[in-house]
Order: sequence, then structure tokens, then C-alpha cells
Amino acid sequence: MFQALVDGMAALLNWLYQFTQLIHLPNYGLAIVLLTVIVKMILYPLTVKQMRSMVVMQQLAPRVKEIQERYKSKDPQKMQQKIMELYKEHNVNPMSGCLPLLIQLPILIALYRALLHFNYADPLHARFFWIGSLSQVGDPLFILPVLAGITTYVQSRMTTNMTDPTQRIMLITMPLFIAWISSTVPAGLALYWVTFNVVGIVQQHFVNRHTRVLKEALSQGGGSRENR
Repeated sequence: MFQALVDGMAALLNWLYQFTQLIHLPNYGLAIVLLTVIVKMILYPLTVKQMRSMVVMQQLAPRVKEIQERYKSKDPQKMQQKIMELYKEHNVNPMSGCLPLLIQLPILIALYRALLHFNYADPLHARFFWIGSLSQVGDPLFILPVLAGITTYVQSRMTTNMTDPTQRIMLITMPLFIAWISSTVPAGLALYWVTFNVVGIVQQHFVNRHTRVLKEALSQGGGSRENR
């Protein structure tokens, strides 16, 4: 079944490559960029929902802390029940932040597998600037891994709650981890990740403007109505 997903990814890349031929810019790197934009557009509604949930959960954090202090030592089960009731009251799902990542994971794996043994219609068009082939593992100049790390940091910084020590640590460690991973996978996958982040940063700018209004509404006590 997963092989069908890999084959489908390869077919989609070839179809997008044919589109680049139609616009007289035949290149598989451009096809990967187009693929990334399509994926980001499809995931955008989920991204907005994720950010709305994160904003509401940040605003509810003091009330969650009160519940934990009240019930943690006396009745942990009731504590969890009260917290979930609070989230339900404000129509927020604490697991919604994981959904875009869960959807993204099979796409990344399928693209990785497809690129490893990709049958290019024209191997010359598998080049991308300084990259000899998008299927080669690693970047000889380490440019894509560095860009992957930087863009991951920039996008994460736009959503990180700097008052949370755990999030501050993740803000530093995650970009370093992504940069390392990007140096061990086919260059086409690193290109996908960099493009994904760049488009995500642009999207995040608009999402932040949207959630800024939500924060103001929640601070005025209209949390549950505004979030529904």
C-alpha cells in the first residue's frame, strides 16, 4: 500500500515536470517547488485551525494551572476531566496541533523514497543550481541544510511562546536537528523542506494577523464565542 503512495508521488512529480516543460522552464527542482506550494495550500485550513487552538490554549493556560493546583494531588482523574471540560467549553482540541504534522509525515517519506531511485525523464533536468542531481544524498556546499535550519528557526520563532522554557529550548534544538537531517537525505527533499518553510513563513504572517484579533477578543472575555 505504501509503495502505491511512493509511485503516486513519482507520478505527480513527473506530471509537474511536464508542466514546467509547458512553461519552457523544464526542471525537476521547480516541480518540487510547485509540489510544495500545492501541499501548503491544501494544509492551510488545518494550519489556521492549529494556530487558533494554540492561541486559545495559551490564553487558557492560567486557568489550566489553577485546575492543576487544585486537583493534582487530590484527584488527578478529576483534574484531567476539568481541563478537558475547559477545552470543550472553548471549542479547542489540544491535539489539533499534531494533525498537520501527521499528514505531512507520509508525504515526506513518500518523496524520500521516490527520489532515492527516481527515473528522470531527462537526467539533465534533475540538476538544480549547484546540485548535480536532486536524488543525491546531501548538499556538497551544505547550503540547503543551512537554509532548512534557518527557515525552521524563523517560522518557529513566529509561533513560539518565549515565556515557556521548553519551547525556548525547542526553538534552538529543532532547527539544528532539521539542518542535520537535511544533510542526510536526497537534496530534493531538503529543497522541499526549505520551500515548505518559506511558504509557511508567508502564511504564518497572515495567520498571526488573524490570531491577533482572536487574542484581543479572548482578553476581553469573548473566548468561547470568538473561537466557535
